[in-house]
Amino acid sequence: MKQQKVIIVGGTSGIGRSLGEKYAIANWKVGITGRRLDLLSSFKEKFPDQAEYECFDVTAEHTLPHLEKLITKLDGLDLLIISAGTGEPSKELSWAIDKLTVDTNVKAFIEIANWAYNFFRAQGHGHLVTISSVAANRGGSHAPAYNASKAFQSSYFEGLSIKAKKTNRRIIITCIEPGFVDTKMAKGEGIFWLIPVEKAADQIIRAIKRKKVKVYISRRWWIIAKIMRWSPGWLYNRVG
Repeated sequence: MKQQKVIIVGGTSGIGRSLGEKYAIANWKVGITGRRLDLLSSFKEKFPDQAEYECFDVTAEHTLPHLEKLITKLDGLDLLIISAGTGEPSKELSWAIDKLTVDTNVKAFIEIANWAYNFFRAQGHGHLVTISSVAANRGGSHAPAYNASKAFQSSYFEGLSIKAKKTNRRIIITCIEPGFVDTKMAKGEGIFWLIPVEKAADQIIRAIKRKKVKVYISRRWWIIAKIMRWSPGWLYNRVG
């Protein structure tokens, strides 16, 4: 049986790292990317026969050649997961926070997603996944740019999914919308239904295997998504 290959963009920590480890244990060839060479190297050391990496910042220029090089190292690509992202509370509406959020979660995201979709289209098959957020379902005063950027990601992937179904059903598009996962991204007050990163990764892998279009992690977060989407403004404004 042909060994499958996955690239995880943003695989040095959190959900991305956990996904990479689980795929490596399952005997996939795993390529990870990130800014921190020490964490990339430690992943390679842990899985010397399974892992490859490329060290770069997704917000820098000329990132795509790194992904192309990683595909060469893996000798192919079946699955690409975009896990790179940032999100900071912005109580005073900091321009620095907003700019970094958009540069990472919108500009870098769409460059990689667009490239990956076209790579899979030319190849004739492939599976493209993004780790978005339940925050995509409504604006939020605590981190306005973060919610908006995740809405962009989820909407873009919905469009890609429709496009893939119209043109090539062998290209699968999956959008993951986690709630609170126990990583450094879980910040601020009012955190609830916090789940371990290992549990989140297991549920994400199951969703990918089942070729789901959209999944909430954990599954009960679909309730919050529905409440956010359908709450009238006067009510949502009290908590948003």
